[in-house]
Amino acid sequence: MKDMHDFYCGNMFDAYEFFGAHIHKENDIKGVIFRVYAPNAKKVQVISDFNNWNGNKSEMEQIGQSGIFTYFSEDADIGMYYKYLIFDKHDNCTEKTDPYAFFMELRPHSASRIVDLDAYKFNDKNWITNRTKNFDKPLNIYELHFGSWKHKNLAKFGHDSKQESDIDCDSEIDISEKWFNYMEIGPELIKYVKENNYTHIEILPLCEHPSDCSWGYQVTGFFSPTARYGKPADLMEFIDLCHRENIGVIMDFVPVHFALDSYGLAKFDGEALYEYPSDDTGYTEWGSHSFNYYRGEVRSFLQSVANFWIEVYHIDGIRMDAISNLIYWKGDSNRGINEGGVEFIKNMNSTLNKLHSDVMLIAEDSSDYPKVTASVKEGGLGFDYKWDMGWMNDTLDYFKIKPWKRGNFYNNITFSMMYFYNEKFLLPFSHDEVVHGKKTIIDKMWGTYKDKFDQAKVLYTYMFTHPGKKLNFMGNELGHFREWDEKKELDWMLLNYPAHDSFKKFISELNELYLNSPVLYKNEYSRENFEWLQADDAEKCVYVYQRKSEAETFVVFLNTFCCDYEDYEVKFDKPVILEEILNTDWEKYGGDTKYSPETVKSTKIEAPEDEKESFNVSICLPVFTAKVYKVL
Repeated sequence: MKDMHDFYCGNMFDAYEFFGAHIHKENDIKGVIFRVYAPNAKKVQVISDFNNWNGNKSEMEQIGQSGIFTYFSEDADIGMYYKYLIFDKHDNCTEKTDPYAFFMELRPHSASRIVDLDAYKFNDKNWITNRTKNFDKPLNIYELHFGSWKHKNLAKFGHDSKQESDIDCDSEIDISEKWFNYMEIGPELIKYVKENNYTHIEILPLCEHPSDCSWGYQVTGFFSPTARYGKPADLMEFIDLCHRENIGVIMDFVPVHFALDSYGLAKFDGEALYEYPSDDTGYTEWGSHSFNYYRGEVRSFLQSVANFWIEVYHIDGIRMDAISNLIYWKGDSNRGINEGGVEFIKNMNSTLNKLHSDVMLIAEDSSDYPKVTASVKEGGLGFDYKWDMGWMNDTLDYFKIKPWKRGNFYNNITFSMMYFYNEKFLLPFSHDEVVHGKKTIIDKMWGTYKDKFDQAKVLYTYMFTHPGKKLNFMGNELGHFREWDEKKELDWMLLNYPAHDSFKKFISELNELYLNSPVLYKNEYSRENFEWLQADDAEKCVYVYQRKSEAETFVVFLNTFCCDYEDYEVKFDKPVILEEILNTDWEKYGGDTKYSPETVKSTKIEAPEDEKESFNVSICLPVFTAKVYKVL
């Protein structure tokens, strides 16, 4: 048997190669070997298609006192369904799905399924060979929920009379008929992502989950890609195609909690195994179970999940959800640091970085815990990037405010650069910002319909010229006014309206500017790359800053006030010539200014001989307008 010392000690990263249902072919003996860890169980049986779901025919044998139960069947085969019958110390019996199952039934069913993960052969060697963590490359992420980007035409299924809003969240009959298979939608999705100048897609959790409304964040099958959109080989083919089209794939991973469903991990062998035994620490604010990081077997399980998706599915990045709930007990800093959680994440990240030095590890962390993106050797948590939740909240709060009151909150925009160099930040406008009554990004903007579009263009110009990697949730690029609903596809008909169509064009060209401008991403975590030229004009609510490199310099002007400025002046310490490369008020973006990029020359400011000479640039800034200039 495989040496399981690392498993018990919490140092294993390939537990999936041992546990689960594995195809066995050796010495002309073919079949499937099942292994499950249930240390508190009195006995365990396999129930499956191959034994007519009669567990008495397939009782598993415990290997010594290891807590590991095993069973081999020559009758089991690929495609068959199975479960475990777990008998606790009191002879109570519970049906459980395999924690290491590689595929599962679609809800409301819960059986595991035997699959051969080696059947699909990837053709992405060139991509993998050249893959990096993108520190000095553009990283522009299109975040999406696979089941609601687009839907099939329901009319051909006879459901044309039923409105999407009437469909139940977890209705197997209706919603599943609207979902596309990974490869049905793959080519269209990849084409859209490329045409709109994104570098990566980030998919909300694809692990199997019982409730559509959880969006995949309450998991029952951590090694099982959800059957909602196809089989494991379909997902592999989709990722392979992304790579061959030079699109990276990031997947959300939930290492903090799991669903309560009785067939899942909860009290797996009759007692708390994966969760904390105490109700106080064993439950989360989401009504789910917290993982117990103080058990080595649990750490090995979670580490193996992360490694599995990289090794088997060729994922290019893992975005880890709710890290503050891992750092602090129940996510509350007043309850103190969860030392077990912190040590777990350090060990997992440091080892994943050794195993996969080219795969991104991204933290969604709302706390101010230090050194999240510092290496473990330097006392950090070992992530590559951290979502900048402070920047996101401060920025969106600012644009909600009436313009004539924004002067009192002027520092909302400048504050981010006070702490930016503490971490390697990623700027997110994610799914969480467009649900639950928060309004969509464009609808958060103050003012009239036109005002909202004008300010959203300023907002996104600020985002894409601010240091840090970028992430936008699907629909933001359309100017989506309806909050995201996992039961409905995006409102693609919005593109029939000029304001929305021109806004999407603006986002696409802004993305393109970002991709083609090394000054906006190379060396961006260095202080030499950014400089404020105007960060103290609360009266006019204008901001001016430079992005600098040895090769080029960009100057960015943001007018967040409801007034035009015909001659807005900014001082430089040397003569400059500015060439306009982006203007949010151009007509092609729905503005009022004809497309005619201007060139502006500075003029010398007369000053006493004992003072350093300076130069003045005067710019016309219409109401709610952003401009980007290149220094010639």
